[in-house]
Amino acid sequence: MKRNWGTKLKTVLLASTVTLFAFSLICYPKQSLEASIRGLNMWWEVVFPSLLPFFIISELLISFGVVSFLGVLLEPLMRPLFRVPGVGGFAWAMGMASGYPSGAKLTARLYQEKQLSTIEAERLASFTNSSNPLFIFGAVSAGFFNNPHLGLVLAISHYLGNISVGLIMRFHGIRKEKGKPKRSPRPFSLPYALRTLHQTRLKSEQPLGKLLGDAVRSSVQTLLMIGGFIILFSVVNKLLYMMHLTEQFAPLLRQLLRLTQLPEQFDIPVFSGLFEITLGSQMISQTEEASLLEKAVATSFILAFGGFSVQAQVASILAEANIRFQPFFIARLMHGVFAALFTYLLWKPLYVQTASGEPDSIPTFLPIPPDNAWDEVWQLLQQYGPLVTLLFLCLYIWLTAKTTNGTRGRL
Repeated sequence: MKRNWGTKLKTVLLASTVTLFAFSLICYPKQSLEASIRGLNMWWEVVFPSLLPFFIISELLISFGVVSFLGVLLEPLMRPLFRVPGVGGFAWAMGMASGYPSGAKLTARLYQEKQLSTIEAERLASFTNSSNPLFIFGAVSAGFFNNPHLGLVLAISHYLGNISVGLIMRFHGIRKEKGKPKRSPRPFSLPYALRTLHQTRLKSEQPLGKLLGDAVRSSVQTLLMIGGFIILFSVVNKLLYMMHLTEQFAPLLRQLLRLTQLPEQFDIPVFSGLFEITLGSQMISQTEEASLLEKAVATSFILAFGGFSVQAQVASILAEANIRFQPFFIARLMHGVFAALFTYLLWKPLYVQTASGEPDSIPTFLPIPPDNAWDEVWQLLQQYGPLVTLLFLCLYIWLTAKTTNGTRGRL
């Protein structure tokens, strides 16, 4: 009886929410259109062209057995540290390089390839999703803050926080694995890795053209879904502000900000960042009442949490592979706390001393690129990104039409 009541309540809440959203679209058409265009521009100019190469290459590397090869080599590292197979190292590296939601997509693909168990997939997804360096250095540091030096502390705090999450999530699901035989990490063996590479490639009997076409179609389909979520949450964020719901949640956020000793003026920027990291980071950078350290700590939390827009993208990808979303959400909260804490701890050695002209304070393995390097890359991406997006959308339409016609011909 209680279960039926709960199900009915959920139905009423979902129906009411969607109805309210539809009604607000009618009441604020101009603002909705502006927010939709803003989300579309972000996807069109930056997200699609920056993520597409990583998605295509990842699909091909999995098909050709390179990921299995790397998995054998990385097994002695990934298994003891994170309790995941060596192939998780590939998802981890690609997730850090390409950003959200690459880690989730690769985790889902590896799980579907039966290279991960359910618990291992939940662990891996929790720490392989992060913001990419281009967004941290180019958009946030150089673009919003106009301060390239800030990118170093934000990036290092972000990735150290991700590693910390991985070390904690290694304990996730241990009880469920008690009855199963433990898999000890295989020692490093290059000949065995090469045999695995060859055997995996032989399993894929499809020609190169077919593999390449499938990789492009799968990648574009995922990016179309990502674009839809970016536009949707950009509109939702704007409508919440127009209906003054943002102001209703502001007092609760102010209480949390007081506990963390951050300025209360961060209430609306942080609330916006909980939905969409780009807008939240920009609003935090424009808050005049806060110091740069306070802005960096708040921005670091927003970047690590990812925003509900990114989490909805990840939830959709994980749901297709029947991987639970709850562990990922808990990991995002932990990542946000860790990243903010590391930003505070590393502020003096990685920003204060660096920005004041003391290069000896940075380890030699962390060279800083020229101040305008990331900004130039970001500007080039915004300039030529739409052209890349248009070309690959046309290619996707052509491949889809060709596949459909081929299927009809066989029938």
